[in-house]
Amino acid sequence: MNTRFLLNNAPLISLILLLISCTNSSREQDQTAETKASLSLESAVDDTALFKTENLLVRRLSENVYEHTSFLDTKDFGRVPCNGMLVVNGGEAVVCDTPANAESTGELISYITQELNSEIKAVVATHFHADCVAGLELFHANNTASYAHQETSALLKSKESRFPQPTNTFEDVLTLNVGGKQVYATYFGEGHTSDNVVGYFPEDKALFGGCLIKEVGAQEGNLADANVEAWPGTVKKIKEKYPDLEIVIPGHGKSGDAALLDYTIELFER
Repeated sequence: MNTRFLLNNAPLISLILLLISCTNSSREQDQTAETKASLSLESAVDDTALFKTENLLVRRLSENVYEHTSFLDTKDFGRVPCNGMLVVNGGEAVVCDTPANAESTGELISYITQELNSEIKAVVATHFHADCVAGLELFHANNTASYAHQETSALLKSKESRFPQPTNTFEDVLTLNVGGKQVYATYFGEGHTSDNVVGYFPEDKALFGGCLIKEVGAQEGNLADANVEAWPGTVKKIKEKYPDLEIVIPGHGKSGDAALLDYTIELFER
């Protein structure tokens, strides 16, 4: 290309180069977003998953305890992996938190009843947000009793939630039987929400902390309904009640042990 052509068409060439630059930048941003989404999903998926679809993962953490992970599409945080706990014993099962949508809930119910050959005796919602209650309707259709703290029921009503009410409520401590062993749901105080409870299976020293407990390295997350001042004190009560925890499942992210409680306390102490 000769010099005279370049000089005579400099404005046009500049415009073309600018368009190419913008297109490449947009493509890089799209690829970055796709990479982040892929990494988010990859971080939730590992070789320990017994059951895996686009909607649901199930991992076995101990003899009786499983973790189920579904995915919630959010405006502020993107596609978020959401955990719940499943306790199976003697052909019976208790679920802590429904999956985050109807599709993943249907898959979990089928997995428990068909693959694990277990009857679902109860589902416990640990607070009123969608990642805990979105699947209640399908559990009710499966003739499964649902339980939640009385404050959870009140919040679902006051916020005119599109999700159904639990069929049973409790005040402080709920005890459920699963194949002759006990699963507990207990209210220790405010934190992520005013109604958050935790699930505990003493046989395997396993705690489902829900969104009250953070994975190690996590940020504060959704604080829209939180009481950050009360949060660390509530977690300290849990640590005192259950000093020998071996399994701790957070509402989001990787499971671990009692170190998750320590991390959560440090994160919110101010």
